Amino acid sequence: MLEIANGLAARKIASLRYQFPYMEAGSRRPDRPALAQATVRAAAQAAARLAPRMTLIAGGKSFGGRMTSQAQAAAPLPKVRGLAFVGFPLHPAKKPSATRADHLAQVDIPMLFVQGDRDALAERKLLLPMVRRLGSRGVLRTIKGADHSFHVLARSGRTDRQALDEVLDGLARWITEVIHGDR
Repeated sequence: MLEIANGLAARKIASLRYQFPYMEAGSRRPDRPALAQATVRAAAQAAARLAPRMTLIAGGKSFGGRMTSQAQAAAPLPKVRGLAFVGFPLHPAKKPSATRADHLAQVDIPMLFVQGDRDALAERKLLLPMVRRLGSRGVLRTIKGADHSFHVLARSGRTDRQALDEVLDGLARWITEVIHGDR
């Protein structure tokens, strides 16, 4: 997330980074959804307080993105006009399902999904119809040859840096569209 925040800053987009309590404690076991969603809500409130005139986009990588979307589905996050997910975990590895996305039907703001086409946590045959069901609220940007962490195989002829730049360019473009009301 540091690389993403730095990359967005280089593209003139500010970020507020935070950690979930389990990360602060050095645990590998994620927080329960209620605590994780409360953490997301507190971060969104802090962002709204720190930057009262800025348009806010919430989101995150993997678990953070899913908890952000669940928090937004439960009750709108203050001043948030869009959600951006970097590697949305649609299902556990080798357990394909789209039920983790059911709550997205309750999200009434634009959503961007940036996914690697080799992401083991978001099989393409499940991801595409899920995004289509969101209609104009959902946008999918696929990073060719990338996995869940946006690593690419050496034989692809691309580097991880190129894949990350593609992620960042897509995020920046979409965020700018949402901020200016083009989405």
